[in-house]
Amino acid sequence: MTSTRRHLRLLQTLLVALAALLPGIAAAAGGELIGHDLDVRIHPERGTLSAEDRLSIPGDGRPLTFWLHTGLDPKVTAGNAVIERIGRDGHLERFRLTPRSGEPVTLSYGGRIRHDMQEVREGMGRSRQQSVGTIAPDGVFLNGYSGWYPGIPDRMLHFDLTVTLPPGWLAVSQGAGPEIEDTGRERHIHWSEQHPQDEIQLSAARFKLYRAPTPYGEAQVYLRLPDDALAQRYLDATADYLARYSDLIGAYPYAKFALVENFWETGYGMPSFTLLGSRVLRLPFILHSSYPHEILHNWWGNGVFVDYASGNWSEGLTAYLADHLNQELAGQGAAYRRDQLKAYADYVRDGEDFPLTAFRGRHGSASQAIGYGKMLMTAHMLRVLLGDDDFLRGLRRFYQDNLFRVADFDDLRVAFEVASNHDLSAFFSAWTERPGAPELKLGDINVEHLPNGSWQVAGSIYQIQGEPAFPLTVPVVIHPEGGRPREVLAAFDNRTARFETTLPAAPVRVAVDPRFDSFRKLAPGESPVALSNLLGAGQGLMVLPADASPALRDGYRALADAWRQGHPDWQITSDAQIEALPEDLPVWLFGWENRLLADFDAASDAFTLDPETRQLTLAVPGGADREQQPADGNQQQSVALTARRGDQPLGWVATTVPGALPGLARKLPHYGKYGYLTFSGSAPDNRLKGQWPANDSALMQWLTDDRPPLPLPPRPPLMSAPASAAGG
Repeated sequence: MTSTRRHLRLLQTLLVALAALLPGIAAAAGGELIGHDLDVRIHPERGTLSAEDRLSIPGDGRPLTFWLHTGLDPKVTAGNAVIERIGRDGHLERFRLTPRSGEPVTLSYGGRIRHDMQEVREGMGRSRQQSVGTIAPDGVFLNGYSGWYPGIPDRMLHFDLTVTLPPGWLAVSQGAGPEIEDTGRERHIHWSEQHPQDEIQLSAARFKLYRAPTPYGEAQVYLRLPDDALAQRYLDATADYLARYSDLIGAYPYAKFALVENFWETGYGMPSFTLLGSRVLRLPFILHSSYPHEILHNWWGNGVFVDYASGNWSEGLTAYLADHLNQELAGQGAAYRRDQLKAYADYVRDGEDFPLTAFRGRHGSASQAIGYGKMLMTAHMLRVLLGDDDFLRGLRRFYQDNLFRVADFDDLRVAFEVASNHDLSAFFSAWTERPGAPELKLGDINVEHLPNGSWQVAGSIYQIQGEPAFPLTVPVVIHPEGGRPREVLAAFDNRTARFETTLPAAPVRVAVDPRFDSFRKLAPGESPVALSNLLGAGQGLMVLPADASPALRDGYRALADAWRQGHPDWQITSDAQIEALPEDLPVWLFGWENRLLADFDAASDAFTLDPETRQLTLAVPGGADREQQPADGNQQQSVALTARRGDQPLGWVATTVPGALPGLARKLPHYGKYGYLTFSGSAPDNRLKGQWPANDSALMQWLTDDRPPLPLPPRPPLMSAPASAAGG
C-alpha cells in the first residue's frame, strides 16, 4: 500500500529475503512445474502443524534441494526417494531429496512455527511490524519464507491444498476456493491453483466469509467480526476495480479476489487476496487508495512475477496505474507527480541514491521514493513519449507475453518497443540503470512578431546536473494573450532541447514542465516547505520546552526520542540551553511553551501564533481570508506547522493534550507532503491539512508585466472516469 496515504505494502521485505535464500525463485522463468498436493492440519493453540505433501517432480531423477522450517523433521512416507539434511539458514533447514523414479514422492512433517513480531524502522517516526510466520490463537500467517511447505528453488509450482482447522476457523490461500466441509469437530478447507506460482500463501483465523460473483472472478471478504455494511463496500469496490483493470490491461488472472482482515496492521498483497490490518481496512480512504493498489498487484507482481535479481519494476508500475490513476481521475495528477519529485528531493540524500535495477523492496522513505516514485514517473515519461494509445498497447503486450512468468526490465522494454515500433534501449538504459535525476534550466527565449500578424516563440532548455545528460522529452506550455495555451514537446539532444511554436497573439508566459511530467530535480519555487523537508534530513536539532507541564514535557521528550531512533545525527536539547535557533540545521520546535517560538513565528507570514491564548491564525492558501484555528484545552487541538528561513526548514509541533503525543509521533511522519496540519482529541483526529502555495518556478518565464492567473491545459487521464464510486 502507499504511504498512509499511501501504502503500507510490507510483503516485499519477505520476498527480498526469500530471493536471497532461494535465488532460483527470483530467476525462475517457467519450465516444468513442481506439483504440491498438501494435506495440512493446524493446531492454533499449540502453534503447530502436521502435513503430508505429495510432490510431483518432473525431471530426470537428479537430486533436488528444498527448505523447511527448522524442527519440522521431514520423512519420505511414499515413493522411492532418499532425504538428507544438508544445512541450515536461520529459521530454515536445507535438505537434499533424491528421487529414485519418476513417481510422486510424499513427505510427512510437523512441528511448531511461531515467530514474534519484529519492528522494522523506515525513517524518522516510521516503523512497521512483520513476522517470518506464525501459528497462534489469534491467527495464522504463513508464506514461502516461513518454510511451512517444501520450498524448491529454481522451480515454479502449482498446488492443491486441504487445511484442517478447529470449528469456526477458515483458511485463505491463492487460487480457487474455498470448498468447506464441516464435520462438527473440525473443518476442512480446500484451495487449488494450477497456474504457475512462485510460492504458497496461507492465512487463517475465525473469519466471517462474505462472497459475491463478478464477471471477472468472485469477490470475497473475510472479517474477524461480522460487519455486513463494511463487507458490502469492499465487495462492491472489488467488482469495480476488477472491471477497471481487466478493461485497461487484460483479463483478471485468478478465480477470486479476497480482502482478508489480518491480526496485526499490514498491507500485504498476495496472489488473489490482500491482508489488511483491522485498523487499516476501516480507514475511509483505504477503499479507493491502497485497496486498488493491492488488487492491481494481481496483474503486476502476482500475475506477471518479478525477477528481483534485476530490479523490482512492479511497485512503481502498480502505483502509477492505481494511486496515480485515481488522482488523475480526480484532477490531481500533476500535484501527485510533484509530490513524488518532492519526496525524492527530501528523502534521497547523497550516497543513498541507486538505480531502479537495484530496487528490491521498500525499506524506508528513500527506497520508496526511488522504487515507487521514480518508477511511476518513468512509466509516465514513457506514456508522454509514446502517447496514450501506444502506451496502453505496450502494457497489454507486456501482460499478455509474461502472465505467470518472471519478467524483468528487458521484457518491459521489448513489450513497449513492439507496441510502438520505437527503439527504447537508450530510454530504459538511462532511466532504469542509472541513479540520479536531471536538473533543468530555461534560457534563450526569443519572441518575434511575424509580418502576417502571428507571433513566433522559441527557446532552449538545458540539463545542468553534473552527471551525463538523460534522454528526455519535456512538455513546454506557452500562453498567448487572451487565447488557449499551446503545448509543444522539446526533445533533448544531449544537454540541450530546443522548442518553437507560432501563436495567434503575443505570448504571456513560457512554462517548462508545469504539470511535472518529467522525473527531475525540482526547480526553485516549485517545492514549498513541508514536513518531509525535516523528516528526510540526515541531521538536525529538536528543541524541547522547558516551561511545559511535566506531562507535556515528558510527552514531547518521548516523541523526540521516537523520531531520533535510527537517526543519531539528530540532536535533542531544551530551549533553556540555547538562546537562538541555529541557522545551519533543520530544527523541530515542540510546544506552545517553547521560548524560541517567536523565532519560528517570524519565519513565515502565512500564519501567526498567540502562545497566551493557544491560538493559531492561518492564512489559508488560495484565499484572502485568514481562518482562525483555535487550539485551547476545550478544543483538544494539536498543531504541526512548517516554515522556511532562507534555505533552512523549520517545524513546530504543539498540543494541549498530553495523550495526543504518542499518536502525533506515529501519524505525522505519514503526512510528509503537507506544510500545515491540525488535529483534535487524544487519538488524535486530523481536522485540517494542506500544502503551502508554490511560487513561480525558475522554469517559468513571464513575457509581460501583468501576471494574470493562467490555467494549464489538462492532461486527459489514461482512462475515462467510471460512473461508480471506484473512480476515487
